[in-house]
Amino acid sequence: MPVGIFDSGLGGLSVLRAVRAQLPHESLIYVADSRYAPYGKRDDDFIADRTLAIGQWLAAQGAKALVVACNTATAQAIARARETLPIPIVGVEPGIKPAALRTQSHVVGVLATPATLRSARFQALVERHAAGCQVLCQPGHGLVEAVERCDVSPDSPALLALLRGYLQPMLDAGADTLVLGCTHYPFLDQAIRAVVGDRMQLIDTSVAIARQLQRVLVAHGLQHEARSGDESPPSVRFCSTNNGEHLRELATTLLKIDTPVTHVDIASRRTCTDQPS
Repeated sequence: MPVGIFDSGLGGLSVLRAVRAQLPHESLIYVADSRYAPYGKRDDDFIADRTLAIGQWLAAQGAKALVVACNTATAQAIARARETLPIPIVGVEPGIKPAALRTQSHVVGVLATPATLRSARFQALVERHAAGCQVLCQPGHGLVEAVERCDVSPDSPALLALLRGYLQPMLDAGADTLVLGCTHYPFLDQAIRAVVGDRMQLIDTSVAIARQLQRVLVAHGLQHEARSGDESPPSVRFCSTNNGEHLRELATTLLKIDTPVTHVDIASRRTCTDQPS
């Protein structure tokens, strides 16, 4: 049985990359809800509606566990998903705790979607782990869209201009640590480095998410162990609610996985009238 991973679009591939490294014997099925990306601009009910629908679809496909590889969906919908879905669920959250532990200046920058930043879950993280820090929150308008169209090069003038507008005020305020509060953003690490150099530590929680998934699988007796004579490689299946062209391009370029992307229609309460007949 595979592990299901889903994101509003392509950002969850950063989590999939970490999961493959941590759990090389697990088969995976990845769903990009690119038709409705980015979630960060959506209302909370829409985000929860899509999260539950995709989680139910993945469970019906035989997924034994679900990774909600989207900070926005985790922040707005993971509690409802855990109440509703019949499989164990691992979510993601911005790395506020590690950032607060690593900062020397006690000024932490957070780059995330508007929906993540306004969530009660995010505010609780800041209050719990960063009470002694100045936390500079910056909505990353346009960054998810850049990744979705594979505009991730540090040589992209438009991308660098966008990032400078977000990051220079943080640097000016003394931030020495940057939380990448969206799973899309690790794919911008080289472009971010082109702006900040070595003046900021980048906090990416994808490895911690993969380790948590392993703990959850072991706790439920679900981890796949390689057996002697089992020579077939674990499968990775990619699905998209859009045409999947950019998903395949990014998977090929950054993960070295060149495999077809299956188009899927996953209806939900908020989108049922938007589905083709």
